[in-house]
Amino acid sequence: MRPRRSDAQRALDDAADRELLARHVEGDPEAFSELFNRHRDRLWAVALRTTSDPEDAADALQDAAVSAFRAAANFRSESAVGTWLYRIVVNACLDRVRRQAARPTVRYPDEQSATWQRAVRDPADMAENRELRIMLENALASLPLDQRAAVVAVDLEGLSVQEAAEALGVPPGTVKSRCARGRAKLAVLLTDLRNRPQSPPVQSQTPTRDGPGTGVGDSPEPMERGVR
Repeated sequence: MRPRRSDAQRALDDAADRELLARHVEGDPEAFSELFNRHRDRLWAVALRTTSDPEDAADALQDAAVSAFRAAANFRSESAVGTWLYRIVVNACLDRVRRQAARPTVRYPDEQSATWQRAVRDPADMAENRELRIMLENALASLPLDQRAAVVAVDLEGLSVQEAAEALGVPPGTVKSRCARGRAKLAVLLTDLRNRPQSPPVQSQTPTRDGPGTGVGDSPEPMERGVR
C-alpha cells in the first residue's frame, strides 16, 4: 500500500499542483506536462490495476490526460488537484472497461511492445514475492469493477475513505461498503488460489537467464511537451 502523506505535505503538494494548473490555464505550454508527470507513476498504477491490461491502461491514461488538459479551466477548488486527476483517470478506465465488456474480444499481448515491456517490470511498491504478487493481481482483476476501484483507491493507493469518495464520485458510505465486499471476496479468492496444487517443474526445460519480473508496471514515459 502506498504510504499516506502528512497533512502538511499534502498542502504543499497541492499548492504546487494548483500553481501549475493555473499556469496551464493562462497559456504556459510546459505547465500541464509538468503537472501530469508529477502524478504519472501513481496514475499509471491506478490505471493498470483498474483495467488489468497494460494496453488498456496506457490508452485510458492518454484519454485522461487529454480530458484533463481540456477541462483544466473548469477545475473546482473544493478538491485537491491530485484527487481531480485521479477521478479523471478512474473514469477513463471505467469507460474503457465497460466498452470492452460490451464488445468482448480475445487479445494476446505483444510481448515486444514498449507498453508490455514497461508493464512487466517490478515496481517499487509491490510485494517482493512473485507468486503472491501474481495471486493478488489475479484476485483483484476478478472483482466487480466498482469494488475493484474502491479497493485500489483505499487499500493500494492509500486514499482515505473521504478522498476515495471524492475521487470516485460516490458517498463515503458507498466506498466503505464496496471495500468491505471487495475485501471479503479477495479473502476467499486468495485462499482458493493459495490452495490450488502447484504444477511440478519441467525437468527437461533448458534453464534461461532470469528476466524482469511481472506485476504492475512502470508508467509510460513522461510527456515532453503538452499532450501527445
